[in-house]
Amino acid sequence: MLEGILRNSIVKQATKQYRRDGYLIANIYGKGLENINAAFKMNDYIRALKNKETIAFDVNVDGKTLNVVVKEYQKHPVTNNLVHVDLMIAQPGVIAEYHIPVRTTGLAIGVKNKGLLFTQTKRVAVKCTIENLPQDITFDVTNLDTGDNILVRDLELPENVKCFLDPRIPLVGVITAK
Repeated sequence: MLEGILRNSIVKQATKQYRRDGYLIANIYGKGLENINAAFKMNDYIRALKNKETIAFDVNVDGKTLNVVVKEYQKHPVTNNLVHVDLMIAQPGVIAEYHIPVRTTGLAIGVKNKGLLFTQTKRVAVKCTIENLPQDITFDVTNLDTGDNILVRDLELPENVKCFLDPRIPLVGVITAK
């Protein structure tokens, strides 16, 4: 479980001091809940994200255990280090927007014919409750030849999960190599 601290002050000087001390600034929020200003040790946060097995994970801030999802993050433009992260509390029974990763299995026919497998969209935005949230969307790409795509309309989502993306958007495809 990821351990964090509660930030007492949110002014610019205090935020800079937290960053100098090796902390990642975080805002934790949820529908109908009060926002929590927190900070996590940078290395602990990265380690927790790499080792998590589900989209939602637990954090402990000020003695409270919260089940959260990464909603948005910001990186420094030059160093590419994490600067800020927004975490949304995954409340049971509340419909919210989540981003599910897209994964592929198999070796496409087009790749054998000197094509390239291209993942157009790495994550798909869906609306559902945390109980109905699939952990990933997996496609079998063995039948894809060069010029073939898997589109959003080809998604087979569970009953209570809705995707509001344009059905013509390609997710995975095989393109010809130049």
